[in-house]
Amino acid sequence: MELKPRVYMVGAGPGDPDLITVKGQNILMNADLVLYADSLVSEQLISRAGSHARVLPSSGMDLEQMVEVMAEAVLAGNSVARVHTGDPAVYGAILEQMVLLKQRGIPYEIVPGVSSVFAAAAVLGAELTVPDLTQTVILTRAEGRTPVPEREKLRALASHHCTVALFLSAALAEQVVKEFTEAGWSKDTPVAVVQRATWPDQTIVRTTLGRLDRDLRQAGIRMHAMILAGWALDPGLVDRDEHRSRLYDKSFTHGCRTGLAADD
Repeated sequence: MELKPRVYMVGAGPGDPDLITVKGQNILMNADLVLYADSLVSEQLISRAGSHARVLPSSGMDLEQMVEVMAEAVLAGNSVARVHTGDPAVYGAILEQMVLLKQRGIPYEIVPGVSSVFAAAAVLGAELTVPDLTQTVILTRAEGRTPVPEREKLRALASHHCTVALFLSAALAEQVVKEFTEAGWSKDTPVAVVQRATWPDQTIVRTTLGRLDRDLRQAGIRMHAMILAGWALDPGLVDRDEHRSRLYDKSFTHGCRTGLAADD
């Protein structure tokens, strides 16, 4: 794969090194400079970088230092793989990098990856949108040191009573329970938490809204965890044939089945 002199912001996926996209891996293997989030990206994945590449961890750098390193490489005619965990578009802190790169006239390209929210759903064996139960997923976080807009407070979002995926919120479980309860959620609502989804040391906690804070404390989970809440997380759904979509129903015709009769 021939790369251009630019910054490629690559989503590495949630942890399992095989969950990077083919395009992402090709960029990683061919880039001249690999700058990666070493506290979150698998070293096994980074070991796939080409032998010619300069490989740097970013944990000791601030924003300006990272941009300086990337800009210097591109201006020298080299390609850069800026490797982020999960998908860069969700809590990836890429906008601030793009702003500074654009100010310097440095081209960049975003390569999506598998988000931890979908990795967590996969290891739980869950479908987040269940017919006749919920058709909406809200991706958000509890308010901690980083504020959220007033209209996006958890209580307001939880009022929709759909599936909610909470990033960066394990240490704020008590607050999560309070705001969801105030939004009218039952304390029996199923909740599942996956810490370090798809990593060898992943931990799964199945609980309810009412027991969430206690169970996370007992498990020692305060970071690197995805919280999924709502009735789509009920593990008993797979034991009940109650929520079929119309997609594969014999009587339902659509663009891919226009040749089928209603009674086929």
